[in-house]
Amino acid sequence: MKTKTLNTALIAAGVLAVGTAGAFSLNPGWLDKAKAGLDPATAKAGNDVQVAAASPTAAPATVPMIAGAQVPNYRAIAQQFGPAVVGITVAGTQKPEGAAQGRGLPPGMEDDPFFQFFKGIPGYGQGPRGGAPQQPFRGQGSGFIVSEDGLILTNAHVVRDARDVTVKLSDRREFPAKVLGSDPVTDVAVLRIEAKGLPVVRLGDSKQLDVGDPVLAIGSPFGFEQTATQGIVSAKGRSLPGDAVVPFIQTDAAVNPGNSGGPLFNGNGEVVGINAQIYSHTGGYQGLAFAIPIDVALKVKDQIVATGKASHGRLGVTVQDLNQGLAESFGLKRPDGALVSQVVPDSAAASAGLKPGDVITHVNGEALTRSGSLSTVIGMSKPGETVRLGVWRDRKAIDVEAKLGGVQPAEEAVADAGAAQGPRLGLSLRPLQPQEKSQAKLDGGMLVEQVTGAAERAGIEAGDVLLAINGKPVSSIEQVRSVLKGQPKSVALLVQRQGNQIFVPVPLG
Repeated sequence: MKTKTLNTALIAAGVLAVGTAGAFSLNPGWLDKAKAGLDPATAKAGNDVQVAAASPTAAPATVPMIAGAQVPNYRAIAQQFGPAVVGITVAGTQKPEGAAQGRGLPPGMEDDPFFQFFKGIPGYGQGPRGGAPQQPFRGQGSGFIVSEDGLILTNAHVVRDARDVTVKLSDRREFPAKVLGSDPVTDVAVLRIEAKGLPVVRLGDSKQLDVGDPVLAIGSPFGFEQTATQGIVSAKGRSLPGDAVVPFIQTDAAVNPGNSGGPLFNGNGEVVGINAQIYSHTGGYQGLAFAIPIDVALKVKDQIVATGKASHGRLGVTVQDLNQGLAESFGLKRPDGALVSQVVPDSAAASAGLKPGDVITHVNGEALTRSGSLSTVIGMSKPGETVRLGVWRDRKAIDVEAKLGGVQPAEEAVADAGAAQGPRLGLSLRPLQPQEKSQAKLDGGMLVEQVTGAAERAGIEAGDVLLAINGKPVSSIEQVRSVLKGQPKSVALLVQRQGNQIFVPVPLG
């Protein structure tokens, strides 16, 4: 630890010339002698002391150097690519946290039996206009420029709910930014500013990273622009709760609120990741930070630039990790693979014949060690792709091919419909899946995934099931739009919530 600290101090002071590969020795000569077993003070003084024979239990005197390894020139990286790192500020309105649960009730009263009786009534406990009051917010994050004509990568959560997005360059110029698209599945967003000749980062290959490699993060933690922090890769391929598609790079580089969306550089000055999350009990840095691999981000970026959105493959299984006991019960020598615990009806997995109890051991010839690896491969594939699965079933290996479906997004109903299609209702809907219909004992209906505007003010909530509009049963977006084309001033929605059905009037004027 002292050796590393000393080297870092010398580099920062400019004592060691860091530049071309192999141009300098990692340690001064006297330090090499010290590591060979000499007393550092004696070795530095130049005394020729013979090294005593090492005991049989002594640890190796030196760690073999990796070919081409060198101390990164963080100063050069920051100077050359820091100008391509931008600060992002956002402004908009959003529902306050807890509004959907508490519905504006007094603190501590949300679970009171008296108020529980009224919780299922749309509109109860809301603000004076009927909806949970929208509150203005401002936020900040980081990003980096990937093309000279103003294409910028950042995190999707940085620009979520933003009405106005502003990008501030390192030279203090500011530009309004357009969000070309964002992908909440991978937490990647693409912005565009109207500018030319901008500085850009150099992109690397995150697959070449390994544990122990040095990394540098640059961003705007707490609004402090152009802040650089360094560390090492402490793990690879981390699957986090709610982010199973992304094989995160784990580092110990200090990342704090405001760093989100900023670049993670390797020792060669190449961007290998987008800083996205921290593990913290306090909200601040506690030694664990997670970055989205740049190869994942670039795949999403290419889709967003081409189509305005990203699509992800879906196999339709629930999987879990194996432990040694489970592995032995299935006749496996090692607890490697993804154990299938559930197969979604009418999914790609069901069509391919997968069953609960199958263990998926390979995908397209690549061995799986943990279930998270399966989620990553499938999630980063496109709908319609065929994947080859190695499956362990009944104590023998078989091969299965599956044609992937797509992750079913919320169908954008009237929330984004133009005036030609009728007034905006403010709902994002999708058809109920067969198992959802069975559980709810319904023959049709549309699940409310997001709610804004008129519908929100009337008390409709995410999770409600829309059964009918103006007395007409609905099972598709077009049925909703056909009613709205008549330019009604209000509509009556029949919704089911927690097993109860109720009509909700929604003024549209």
